[in-house]
Amino acid sequence: MSINRVILVGRLTRDPDLRYTPNGVAVANFNIAVNRPFKKEGEQQQADFINGVVWRKPAENLANYMKKGSQIGVDGRVQTRIYEGQDGKTVYVTEVVADSIQFLESKGNQGSDNHGSYGQSNSGSQPNVQPSQNNSFEGGDPIDISDDDLPF
Repeated sequence: MSINRVILVGRLTRDPDLRYTPNGVAVANFNIAVNRPFKKEGEQQQADFINGVVWRKPAENLANYMKKGSQIGVDGRVQTRIYEGQDGKTVYVTEVVADSIQFLESKGNQGSDNHGSYGQSNSGSQPNVQPSQNNSFEGGDPIDISDDDLPF
């Protein structure tokens, strides 16, 4: 048994590059910066820069709604491919083929450090979801509930 699964959360390092195959299938290439989970004392946070590709409607959604600096979540698999470059040399490519991409900030908050914004799925249409201004959960008093009352 083999498992090839990748889950990444990071920011786009450039605008997605949307193209179409000769058969009209949308494909978008992107690059995502993912911070490493550790930081050496006195040094800046390091990141890995990972190439990715997404196909069909999710590719169009990514290109239409996200731009450089947008935070996204990627669920997919690692794929390698080999081709011969224009100069005749063999080129090796390792990239993440995205099965799904989640938009982790609303269109109005792109590139900002607002980590509390709503996620956007890339399947189907993209509604413009705005956080509610009247949040009834803020500033509330704690409730007394036991573990036996929880359904899970």
